[in-house]
Amino acid sequence: MPLPRIAIATGDPAGIGPEIALKAALDPRVRDLCRPLLVGDPAAVELHAQAAGFSPKLNVIGRAADADWKDSAVNLLDARDGSNEPVRIGVVDAAYGRASIASARRAIKAALDGSVEAVVAAPQTERSIAAAGIAFDGYPSFVARETGTPVNDVYLMICFDQSRIVHATLHVSVREAVALITRDRVERVIRVTDASLKKLGIPNPKIFVGGLNPHAGEDGMFGREEIEIIEPAIHKTAQDGIEASGPFGADTMFRKKGCDAFIVMLHDQGHIAAKLQAFNRTAGLSIGSPILFSSVAHGSAHDIAGKGQADPGAMIEAITRLARVNARGRHGVRD
Repeated sequence: MPLPRIAIATGDPAGIGPEIALKAALDPRVRDLCRPLLVGDPAAVELHAQAAGFSPKLNVIGRAADADWKDSAVNLLDARDGSNEPVRIGVVDAAYGRASIASARRAIKAALDGSVEAVVAAPQTERSIAAAGIAFDGYPSFVARETGTPVNDVYLMICFDQSRIVHATLHVSVREAVALITRDRVERVIRVTDASLKKLGIPNPKIFVGGLNPHAGEDGMFGREEIEIIEPAIHKTAQDGIEASGPFGADTMFRKKGCDAFIVMLHDQGHIAAKLQAFNRTAGLSIGSPILFSSVAHGSAHDIAGKGQADPGAMIEAITRLARVNARGRHGVRD
C-alpha cells in the first residue's frame, strides 16, 4: 500500500517555518514513512534553502493531485496569496500573516478533498496575522472554521514521546479562560479526547483530568469549580463508559502513571509541563475535526531565521506521528 501523503504548510515566511519544513521534507525518516508535500510560497522556500546552504530540486505544482514522488524532488504546492512581496527575514508584517494563513488554508483544502491524508503546519507569527486583520487565536479554532466544525468542538492535544496533554482552553486571557470552564465544556473535551485517542489506535483510553484551582480546590477551600463543574462532568462521561478520573491538582497530575492523555483547564498548565520535558519535540494535534492536523508547539524564532540553524525536530516528530497514525488506521493495527 502506498505511503500516506502529508501536506506541510510552511508557516510564516519571515520565520523558520520554510526552513524546518524543507529540512523535514528532505529527512530520510520522513520519506521512509510518508510522501511529503510542501505547501507555501516557492520564493520563500528557495530563499530559506539558500540561506541554509541547500539546493534542493523543487517540483512546483498548482494542484496537489499533480505531485510526483517518483524521484528525489521535493513537491511544493504553490500557495502564494497574490501579494508577491519579497520576504524580509525576521520581520513582522501583514504580508507574512496572510502568507502563513494561505499556506495552512491550502493544505487543509487538500486534506478535505482527499489529495492528502494529513496536514502538518510550521509555526506562524500571530502579530503578523493580526497586522493583516485576520482573526486568529490558534490552529485548533482555525481548523474548526476551515472544516466547518463548531469552534468549541476542536481542542489542542500536545504530543511528545508517549505523553499527550489536551487543553480545555487555549489562547485567551486567564480571566476569560476561567469563565469558559463550564460543565458542558469539560464534558465535551473529555468526549473529544476519548474519541480521538480511539482514532489514534488506543481501544480503551484512560484519561486523567486536572483541576482549575491549586490542589484541585482542596475540597472547596481554594475554589469550587472542581466540585461544581469538573467532577460532575467526569461523572457524566463515565456513565457512557468513558474511563476518565480526577480532578487532580495540575502540579502533581503529570507524575501519575497509567493514563493515555491528561486534560488541563488552562494553557500554561499544559504548555509549561510539555516544554520543560520536551521543548524541541512537542507537536500539537488539533482534535475533533474531520481531518488529521498537527503543528509544532514552538514559535517562528525570528532571531535565528535565515541562518540555517533551525532544528526541525518538532516538525519531524509531528509528521512521523501522523504518518504512523495513518498507517495504523489503514492497516488496522492497535498499540
